[in-house]
Amino acid sequence: MKAAVLHQPKTPLVIEDIAIGKPGPREVLVRTAAVGVCHSDLHFLDGAYPYPMPVVLGHEAAGVVEQVGSDVRTVKPGDHVITCLSAYCGHCEHCLTGHLSLCVEPDTRRREGEEPRLMGRQGGPMNQFVNLSAFAEQMLIHEHALVAIRRDMPLDRAALIGCAVTTGMGAVMHTANVRPGETVAVIGCGGIGLATINGAAIAGAGRIIAIDRMPGKLELARQFGATDVVDAGSTDAVDAVRALTGGGVHHAFEAIGLKQTAEQAFAMLRRGGTATVIGMIAPGVKIELKGSDFLGEKRIQGSMMGSNRFPVDMPRMVDFYMAGKLKLDELISQRLQLGQINDAFDELRRGELARSVILFER
Repeated sequence: MKAAVLHQPKTPLVIEDIAIGKPGPREVLVRTAAVGVCHSDLHFLDGAYPYPMPVVLGHEAAGVVEQVGSDVRTVKPGDHVITCLSAYCGHCEHCLTGHLSLCVEPDTRRREGEEPRLMGRQGGPMNQFVNLSAFAEQMLIHEHALVAIRRDMPLDRAALIGCAVTTGMGAVMHTANVRPGETVAVIGCGGIGLATINGAAIAGAGRIIAIDRMPGKLELARQFGATDVVDAGSTDAVDAVRALTGGGVHHAFEAIGLKQTAEQAFAMLRRGGTATVIGMIAPGVKIELKGSDFLGEKRIQGSMMGSNRFPVDMPRMVDFYMAGKLKLDELISQRLQLGQINDAFDELRRGELARSVILFER
């Protein structure tokens, strides 16, 4: 099959023919239909986060089941599915207490000594990215890394639920538990930020303030439910949010992954407010907060993939889309072929569009 392979950080992906294995007892072979180009992939492509090489990146995907292993119970051939990088074991403390996205048990990966799921051109092992490796025509994954969805859901839009939408909406509804009428600020209006805004609107937030440096993204944010916008390139975002809300917001979401914006999210809170960091801050980077602010019961927390329970959440999000409540058509800025994937990452570095989606022939 054809796949986009990363051999070294800060180098272009190379389209190669690689080999993929047969499904083991709890594994599923999926024909990839579409995969979103996510900023999380860019972190590894540009070397901000380390990962064993060579590797096939990609994690925000949807497709159709081709084969299943002997013990698979959740899907069957022909099912339409969405994948999720937060594969879960189902029996650790995190899973048993309902925190599936925090599971780090190795059960969903092949054990040391077993044949790898992916093999390179010369017969050597190819590393699988976060249990998925979706920039490829097929994926061989554990059954706890995907969920079946209704077949009338367009797969190019379904792919976005696999990361951006689950992360953004989940941060609102699960991690932060935004309640109707509360005020929300979202820093960064890329794919995840827009999904966060959409999630806040669905949750009934009374005021939703979108913050970005790109006027085009701020205009797009209004379509997703933002009631106010702040151009961070021309004004101080913290002062603007405080002025708009008379003292600060109940919830601030950081959807970029920078030290400065994480600190801004905390600074724009009202007393008793919560800042939720969704973005991936680079390893080793530390943020600085005013200790006295904690006397006002302000909180800051992280969110891993929207604290999701994806086998339940994703089918519900599909229903939201089909009912016209979840905006996915507007999230897709361009549809490309696998051979154009480096162009998609170049655009992602410029930060001008919401989401690029790679389509595969079916």
